[in-house]
Amino acid sequence: MDANDFKRARRQAGLSQQKAAAELGVSQSYLSMLESSQRPVSAELSRRMVRVYKLSPVSLPPSEGSWQPKPVDPGQLAADLAGLGYPGFAHLRKRRSHANPGETLLTALSQESLEARLFEALPWLVLKYWDLDRKWLVEQAKLHDLQNRLGFVVSLARKASRRAGLVNPQREEALGELEATLKRSLLAREEALGKSKLGDAEQKWLTKYRPRDARAWHLLTNWRPEALRYVA
Repeated sequence: MDANDFKRARRQAGLSQQKAAAELGVSQSYLSMLESSQRPVSAELSRRMVRVYKLSPVSLPPSEGSWQPKPVDPGQLAADLAGLGYPGFAHLRKRRSHANPGETLLTALSQESLEARLFEALPWLVLKYWDLDRKWLVEQAKLHDLQNRLGFVVSLARKASRRAGLVNPQREEALGELEATLKRSLLAREEALGKSKLGDAEQKWLTKYRPRDARAWHLLTNWRPEALRYVA
């Protein structure tokens, strides 16, 4: 979101410039300059605006420059997903998350090993925040060879929503375009999903019996839409 977007968001939240400035911890004159594009909106201030104006986390700008994958503690990932509203981790929810859903999604997919309970949340995340910055998401996925994993999650999400009878035409169109875009950059190599290594017997079984979508995305996994407990 740019300065004009945040200005509209403030007005829609019913906040005067003076009231908003006080809650954001800046002066009214400074907020006025921000809203007229005379000053850049920092990442930290963006997070505060999302909280004060009660905006969706998709309003948060992604990391400046190129996003970089890094190992993350499973507990932290669970807390981030809980903060984004994932029902499976409702017991962990202490406050609304101010994390960008796209970054949370890529961070999870980039882990060498990912617990099943964490992976299960990702199709829900895609459905809940389908209006995230898909161009940025694809660019970063391709930069870090995550397009197969991301494409599989999107495919799972779409089929799970249809199975649950929760199809949103606008969401379906957006996610269909995202899946098609990722398919065009499909990596030929096969890899395990959620595990850094597979035993020989497990690898052979998955190679033969994995679901059609997993085969299409060159992934060794047994995840299917019917195994997902939550659909947004």
